[in-house]
Amino acid sequence: MKKALYFLVLLAALLYSFIQEQGIPIPGLQSPEQSNHYAVQGAYDNRQSDIQVMGEGVVIKVLADDNEGSRHQKFILRTSGRMTLLVSHKRDLAPRIPRLRAGDTVDFYGEYEWNEKGGVLHWTHHDPGGRHIDGWLKHNGKTYQ
Repeated sequence: MKKALYFLVLLAALLYSFIQEQGIPIPGLQSPEQSNHYAVQGAYDNRQSDIQVMGEGVVIKVLADDNEGSRHQKFILRTSGRMTLLVSHKRDLAPRIPRLRAGDTVDFYGEYEWNEKGGVLHWTHHDPGGRHIDGWLKHNGKTYQ
């Protein structure tokens, strides 16, 4: 009986290792990075908006700041899933990320809005009215919210 149990545990461990190597998602067993990537990718695939997402990406282009109305720092990230996200970071409520360059890594938590190009990430700041979940951006160990 003990040998059979040992064999089943060993078989389960080998199967789990194989599944992880292949990158097959297992609901409830993904790392936070994996499950957040699937949330962003799933929102895009299903054309969903108003979805809170977390993840990281590499800056592929820094755009000019939008200074019309509410001021926003804008840049485009490529996520680990190869999606692109336009980040619209509200400078009136959160500090601007200084010296941001293509190739930099940025962690994010904010609200995703679908579009055909990959989507827009906003609400990457605190909500002074307390009506929305606070978001953030992290760059070089510093949090901007």
